[in-house]
Amino acid sequence: MSNTPHALPEGSQITVCEVGPRDGFQSEKTIIPTARKIEIANAMFAAGLRHIQVTSFVSPRAVPQLADAAEVIAGLDRPEGSVLSALIPNLKGAERAAAAGVDAVHTVVSASETHNLKNVNRPIAQSLQDFAAVADLMHREGIVVEGGMATAFGCPFEGVVPPEQVAMIARRYQDLGAKRVSLGDTTGMATPATVRAAVQAIRAKASEIDICLHFHNTRGVGLACVMTGLAEGVSYFDASIGGLGGCPFAAGATGNICTEDLVYLLEESGYCTGIDLERLIAVAGLTQDTIGRDLPGQVLKAGPRLRRYDPDLTVTATG
Repeated sequence: MSNTPHALPEGSQITVCEVGPRDGFQSEKTIIPTARKIEIANAMFAAGLRHIQVTSFVSPRAVPQLADAAEVIAGLDRPEGSVLSALIPNLKGAERAAAAGVDAVHTVVSASETHNLKNVNRPIAQSLQDFAAVADLMHREGIVVEGGMATAFGCPFEGVVPPEQVAMIARRYQDLGAKRVSLGDTTGMATPATVRAAVQAIRAKASEIDICLHFHNTRGVGLACVMTGLAEGVSYFDASIGGLGGCPFAAGATGNICTEDLVYLLEESGYCTGIDLERLIAVAGLTQDTIGRDLPGQVLKAGPRLRRYDPDLTVTATG
């Protein structure tokens, strides 16, 4: 643990937000039945997850996989204390999300101009200006605004993204009344050093907004970046069941850090998540069966550290 005054002590409550039903499913070419999406999300709730980004209110033509957003939300068994969020690209999406009964909406702007143009076909300043109307509507409806930021730790087109740029966007989100800013590691360019720099820059310029960290595991350091986030006092992390995910508008993007791997790391490190790991592994198995291919999560394959096996069913060495 870092000696920073923000470091979270062991025993702290950590919030894990499951983004697989949106970030993971959106890239799947085979349409997943609505009933199966509902089954998976309800199983996530049963495993103890309380924050789920369950869908996106984007154009069905752009993302056919999520055309059933309202139907999925209507079919969920939402436990007390749960927070159901949806990604929204614009005011029209925000209106649809509010009508469907979400608790929070997640906006997206990129920290690099080139990626924002590729992702939403407009400059950063225009995206942030457009979000003002979204924020006004959500505040009137009593819906939480979460400000998402793609390429927060580096851009596949521009390279380094200065922490000051990340902090500027976070400050704009704070001024719009967003509860939280989510720093997205779109193509897995985050390192412990870039995470530390971004978090500290935001704290210096936008101290009133909460921080969420959204890592991908493209270069294998996603969980190392989580540990840096914990050392900097961050207690809210996105993850995707089985390691699903990846931005379709960024070259080299791969899946998010895996929810069950993250929960395993946090619980084994002395933090509290309120999530039942064995039940979460079962959800990952159900998701893997639904997708029809092996998912990259490691705990899905290996199980918890102290899982026991019958020695009589294990091959004994000979010779």
